[in-house]
Amino acid sequence: MNPHQTTSLLLGLAAIVILARVLGALARRLGQPAVIGEVLAGIALGPTLFDGAISDVLFPGDIRPLLSALAAVGVAVFMFIVGLEWDATLIRGSGSLAASVSFSSILVPFGLGMVLALYLMDEYGTGDQTAFMLFMGIAMSITAFPVLARILTDRKMTRSPLGVVALACASIDDVLAWTVLAGVVVLSGSGGADEWRILLAVPYLLGMLFVLRPMLQRYADRRPELRLTPTVFASVVAGLLLSAAVTEWVGLHYIFGAFLFGVVLPRTGTERLRSEVHDRLGEMNGTLLLPVFFLVAGLKVDLSDLDMGGLGALALILLVAVGGKFTGAFVAARLNRMPVRQSAALAALMNTRGLTELIVLNVGLQLGFLSQGLYSLMVVMAVVTTAMAGPLLTWFIGRPKDDDQHKSSGTPEKTEKAEKAEPAERTAGAVRTSL
Repeated sequence: MNPHQTTSLLLGLAAIVILARVLGALARRLGQPAVIGEVLAGIALGPTLFDGAISDVLFPGDIRPLLSALAAVGVAVFMFIVGLEWDATLIRGSGSLAASVSFSSILVPFGLGMVLALYLMDEYGTGDQTAFMLFMGIAMSITAFPVLARILTDRKMTRSPLGVVALACASIDDVLAWTVLAGVVVLSGSGGADEWRILLAVPYLLGMLFVLRPMLQRYADRRPELRLTPTVFASVVAGLLLSAAVTEWVGLHYIFGAFLFGVVLPRTGTERLRSEVHDRLGEMNGTLLLPVFFLVAGLKVDLSDLDMGGLGALALILLVAVGGKFTGAFVAARLNRMPVRQSAALAALMNTRGLTELIVLNVGLQLGFLSQGLYSLMVVMAVVTTAMAGPLLTWFIGRPKDDDQHKSSGTPEKTEKAEKAEPAERTAGAVRTSL
């Protein structure tokens, strides 16, 4: 890097941090997750407004690869945090309700997304029809666990019965969505000339789950007072980066390795350690690296040439995304005898897509599943569906008072289930600056 590039990069990063903070705070004042303001900041700096003149001045072409590299690190750290706080006890503690709602809220929009892909194929298809259809199904099925957790935390609902079920449903959705996306990456042959490497993904997964995870748990059990020393912290950071590198090398994507490393870290006896990891990684990531990701994602969005045909496609995308997710979750909840308003509120929460959707869309664009034009429309869908979750929740059940959650969880069984929502609350806090 020459002095000019260094100066441009530092000035650009400062502008990103300030703009993300200002628009994120404005979004929160309007009752929205901060991610809405930060995504809109990225879009505003892109080619949609003023033909990209602002971004050309702030972010010259020679520093954009550096920004993309920082964005990749930010996404890897974010996925590690999501994996670290993925808690299987949420699923076990919610009974069949969460499982049925999760499967229904994935299958219905997934099927409708594939049908929509057939309709959009002629104008927005990318050549591989099967991969395009499968990816559109995945994109329609996403629920953002961290954003949903943040909404519930802001409303003091993480310990309420509805909050616990919503977190469990989103948790299952996350795992299913990443699993299906990994399958699509494999089937599409995106690994390039060395596609044989994908065969190594299976032994790597098994080794992480059944070799490394028990080893780390035994290590933690022998050290009940384990603290986050500089050496431990360096080991965690190196581990997540190495795991991300391995899955990228075998032909999956680095997000899967980062997520997997978070999943395999010990759960028992390491609560304080994991909380400290959240504080250190989450604060820096949410303040600097994820806003860079939002900028990079926004620079790829170009709505300047949006015509009536594009608006029609956007309307169909929103209809399928919102209608499919809402219908699947609502019907399953009602079949489990959940009250109407609670079912509608749960369905609204499941429509939250946020940062998770943006990560999936960027994977699709990077691997050639999405065209540039369709990517722009899908980003708009992600913003709209995330923005509507909070107002719809208020419309269906109102804004709870401070003591509502205690009134609604009076039985020992409900209290026990509600306690399982605490990790999700910590997740929301760890990435609060980006959500």
